[in-house]
Amino acid sequence: MKIALIGYGKMGKEIEKIAINRGHEIVSIIDVNNQEDFDSAAFRSADVAIEFTNPHVAYQNYIRTFNAGVKLVSGSTGWMDAHGEEIKELCTTGGKTLFWSSNFSLGVAIFSAVNKYLAKIMNQFPAYDVSMTEWHHIHKMDAPSGTAITLAEGILENLDRKDKWALDEATSPNEMPIKAVREGEIFGIHTIRYDSDVDSISITHDAKNRGGFALGAVLAAEYTAQHEGYLGMSDLFPFLKD
Repeated sequence: MKIALIGYGKMGKEIEKIAINRGHEIVSIIDVNNQEDFDSAAFRSADVAIEFTNPHVAYQNYIRTFNAGVKLVSGSTGWMDAHGEEIKELCTTGGKTLFWSSNFSLGVAIFSAVNKYLAKIMNQFPAYDVSMTEWHHIHKMDAPSGTAITLAEGILENLDRKDKWALDEATSPNEMPIKAVREGEIFGIHTIRYDSDVDSISITHDAKNRGGFALGAVLAAEYTAQHEGYLGMSDLFPFLKD
């Protein structure tokens, strides 16, 4: 498979290494200094592009990739509030293809399924209040993390007493607080806690390095090469639909 990389930081380099080890070819690498390569024949020859950048440029990267006729896998977060519906429409009715996830880690996919199942159980026990804390490196621009928002949505779908999340502090009983901590070079830690007067229940995912995210992105690219539309981790891992 021919892969183009958009963003060549630490994640881009890790994805490159894993993709080559899995027998794929990197045909184009686009970073801040060669944006004109979106219009190159090499970029257009890619079966799939993999994009990890930042909220300020992700949307434009999507549009330029779609205009080149290339399918896209992206892990960029922080763009959906402004452009989410437009991008989904382009993929569902406009013939474009995007596989998007806030987190490509297999461990996070499993954690997300456990999170939803636990929320279904805890829906029966209103004495427990739920909160989340997420830790990331100091370079991360968005807060809370996209993964935290996805996990929060999984809780809200299954916990009747909560219908929204709030950053840092809840202002009403129906809100679930998410505390976002930025320190050091933390790859990503997410902890969900159910707390009552008598005890507490916590689940945690702790990423040790970027390898799990990069492998998941390459697996998503392999899937996307054979599929179309607006895709996500529940397509790659059907157990997330349960």
